[in-house]
Amino acid sequence: MNYSAGVSVRPAPDLTMVVPTYNERDRLAELVAAVFDAADAHGLVLELVVVDDNSPDGTGQLADELATQHCMQVLHRPGKLGLGTAVMAGFQVASASAVGVMDADFSHPPSLVPVLYAAFRTTGADVAVASRYVPGGSTPDWPFRRRLLSRTACLLARGLSPIRDAASGFFIIKHPIVDGATIKAGGFKICLELIVRGGVRSLVELPYRFDDRELGQSKMSMREAAGYLVQLRDLYRERFFGSGWQRHEYRQLSITEVAALPRL
Repeated sequence: MNYSAGVSVRPAPDLTMVVPTYNERDRLAELVAAVFDAADAHGLVLELVVVDDNSPDGTGQLADELATQHCMQVLHRPGKLGLGTAVMAGFQVASASAVGVMDADFSHPPSLVPVLYAAFRTTGADVAVASRYVPGGSTPDWPFRRRLLSRTACLLARGLSPIRDAASGFFIIKHPIVDGATIKAGGFKICLELIVRGGVRSLVELPYRFDDRELGQSKMSMREAAGYLVQLRDLYRERFFGSGWQRHEYRQLSITEVAALPRL
């Protein structure tokens, strides 16, 4: 782990965003700059935690360099151990009382981070989810097969949570909920896992446009899809036969409501 010693003393962060990485060197510096620029523009005190799974392209080394310039921590793991476990590792070292996760490849717009936090803080929700599948959200240029598979995956989870984008990898959650949750799946549906196993009571969902990564390869695979089905089975058991049953308060923000969110 590396924490920037070259950055002057800063106020305690409002939000810690975790960014799992594997071979993301080409755009990591651009992403880090964009996220901190967006946060600064909104008065959001941000901490970034990069969790790198021993990327052979030098992503981890670049993250160490960036951490001398920004409020960042870098976790180096020995190999690819699963996206969900990477997120949880980042949450464990987070300094803020609100923690979130986003991709490193610009599929999740950095400009939305302070907006998502504003929705989280203003509504008082336990979890704020950026959604492709509420009005105003979109997945432009996706082929029909991918869109169908993604929509089906989210539909299968509707018995677990009212959120429309259960497969979202872009969200913010209260840190104490994360600390009290035991995660059993190492796949990429960590948000759904936390909602069920963390005893989440209230959720807010707001739209965003998901843009496909411009560089690198998608992390989606048939193995991940099969793992998701196993995860769903276990979460349904937890929700209806274990301690995971919880009535959820749910709010969906329109584009107009998102635009009216107060600046921090």
